[in-house]
Amino acid sequence: MIKCHLSRIMGEKKLKISDVAKEVGVNRGTITRLYQETAIRVEFEVLEKLCIYLNCDIGELLEVKE
Repeated sequence: MIKCHLSRIMGEKKLKISDVAKEVGVNRGTITRLYQETAIRVEFEVLEKLCIYLNCDIGELLEVKE
């Protein structure tokens, strides 16, 4: 199982889903699904844009849990 820490990171930075979607150039629904951890798949381009925007590594954004 992969855990997405987008909600925690956004909370720490006090960011809104709509603001992140606009700034990153990604559909709001995609950000919402990642935020709520309901995403089934994500493109590498989206992950790259999020990591750059949030100034984090992929390991900070995603974690493999057993």
